[in-house]
Amino acid sequence: MPTGVPATLFPPVPSFFEPLCAGKGIFMTDHDTPTPTPTAGAASELNEASVMGVLAGVFDPELGVSVVELGMVKHVAISAANDVTVKIALTTAACPLRGQIGADITGKIAGLPDVGAISIDYAEMSQTERSDLMARARKHAADNAPQTAIRATTRVIAVASGKGGVGKSSVTVNLAAALAAQGRTIGVLDADIWGFSVPRLLGVRNRLQAEKIDGKGMIIPDEIAIGNGAIRVVSMGLLIDNEDTALMWRGLILAKALEQFLNDVQWGDLDYLLIDMPPGTGDIQMALSRLLPQAELLVVTTPAKNAQKVAARVVDMARRSYLKVIGVVENMSVFVAPDGSEHEIFGSGGGRRLSKLSGAPLVASIPIEPAVSTTGDEGKPVVLSSPDSAAAIALSDLGARIVSELLPPIEMAGCSARIDDLFAKLAQP
Repeated sequence: MPTGVPATLFPPVPSFFEPLCAGKGIFMTDHDTPTPTPTAGAASELNEASVMGVLAGVFDPELGVSVVELGMVKHVAISAANDVTVKIALTTAACPLRGQIGADITGKIAGLPDVGAISIDYAEMSQTERSDLMARARKHAADNAPQTAIRATTRVIAVASGKGGVGKSSVTVNLAAALAAQGRTIGVLDADIWGFSVPRLLGVRNRLQAEKIDGKGMIIPDEIAIGNGAIRVVSMGLLIDNEDTALMWRGLILAKALEQFLNDVQWGDLDYLLIDMPPGTGDIQMALSRLLPQAELLVVTTPAKNAQKVAARVVDMARRSYLKVIGVVENMSVFVAPDGSEHEIFGSGGGRRLSKLSGAPLVASIPIEPAVSTTGDEGKPVVLSSPDSAAAIALSDLGARIVSELLPPIEMAGCSARIDDLFAKLAQP
């Protein structure tokens, strides 16, 4: 257990691999399958419907969704001799899980009565079919996501980057402050467990406390009032002894920490939850796609080609995890000298290139400004301390664009008003 962290916060991690290692038999080949002995007492006939019925129990190992629901089963043919041929479309012909999917299909069909030889023909999906599969998988994930303390009315934005040092955390806290200044309640979850910096950037120093709520111990976020709005903050930096403490944790513990920050924190009603992600495409990112499939990504890069290339991996991760990228932010885009001249210190075009690659809009270009760093060190976001600066204006404009266009808040008051109006009309004679 790391020094300074309450022992009750992270219970023992279960062995996630036991179910994967249990009951695995010998893989069969795609063709020349031995004819099984018919199941005793089976009543159903061998037909296309019965084959599709058992294939509904075959799940894509990565997505956890039935191959039938995903539209991967393209054709079923049954010969006069009861030989069964199934045509399966894979996202790519070189799918590494092809053997496991084939073995699962073979095993399911083999359990049907009177079945003959079983063969599988593979095809590769078109781009349209892959897009349809991703949409179905994302809908399934949203419908079957584990319950968290994040309410369905909360918009979730994960601020991500391919590498460190691009200003991702500064973008996160300033965006939170810009949204709160509009009178909204914003949650900020510092998911960069190892490299937490949100507490310092927001000037938050109080250790997090816990209270019993409905019989369950819940962490209470630290709250900062900003005008009529508020920011609620949770970070590992508010749980350890001091910010110099090193956390030497492996992947499963990191994912467990994120899970507890989503389950065991009394977030309450939030308009937006901003998640400051660690750089890269590791355990935290995979856990997020499982726990909050409704999350949308805001990817931060710099103009440099190297940073853009690394950020492209985050875009690829988002696609593989069925998370939408709502926009690209180019940070440190240009330095404006006192005489008004512009200098591209870190190169140019990284944001545009990443936008073109991801298909997501370039939603902000934030200039280099010393005030961003100095006010961050003081715990005063630049959008509040220097609102007329070029960087603050760009970040505030990004907040306004999120609310008005990219991911508008769910206005429950408006929905309630419409429902009340509907009931009033129904009550009329």
